[in-house]
Amino acid sequence: MTLEELYRTMAKEMGPQPWLKPGTPWAETPVEIMLGAILVQNTNWRNVEPSLIQLKAQTGFDPAKLREYTPATLIPVIRSSGFYQRKSAAILSLAAWLGRAHDDLAALKQRDGASLRKELLSITGIGNETADYILMYTLDHGTFMVDTYARRLFAWLGAEMPKTYPAFQKKVMGQLDFGLADYQEFHALIDEFGKRVKTDADFAESFLAGRRLTV
Repeated sequence: MTLEELYRTMAKEMGPQPWLKPGTPWAETPVEIMLGAILVQNTNWRNVEPSLIQLKAQTGFDPAKLREYTPATLIPVIRSSGFYQRKSAAILSLAAWLGRAHDDLAALKQRDGASLRKELLSITGIGNETADYILMYTLDHGTFMVDTYARRLFAWLGAEMPKTYPAFQKKVMGQLDFGLADYQEFHALIDEFGKRVKTDADFAESFLAGRRLTV
């Protein structure tokens, strides 16, 4: 099956995914989503929640208030998320980047996605996956995220994909004509499937068992 057939099959079998839609937990503001994307690196959401609760109480997720912090004052606030030295640097660099754009997210959304991605990747502590997460869920630029769940699913489906993130992403996006909503939903479906289907045995019992992906 093609990539689009995979998407349509997953959507039919699993239904709409409430993934970071307005009003869902930890998706009240775009800046909150950005911070969550940084804090969840190399940890689980359970460890991130206390950090976000403290950040909300102290800053209201206002980038200007974030810029008042130093690593020494920010680290105690986000300590529960682990890797707090690197993550504090990333948050402060992100807040500075937003400041250079006058904290105008509406204006950022109007910019070219490729240039935004390049700037995000230049920020300390933001790699490919985090940059794409921020692009797709806060700046309205659709993309394909090459996370662990995607790599595992494509391997189960017999697709031989490039090892590097950019090459994998390019190969997928070259075959899809998706808008933002479909890219968001495809990512949500893949990740939800990955949370439910964790082993080869699980996959053998899933609705995708025996299917092959042509990429």
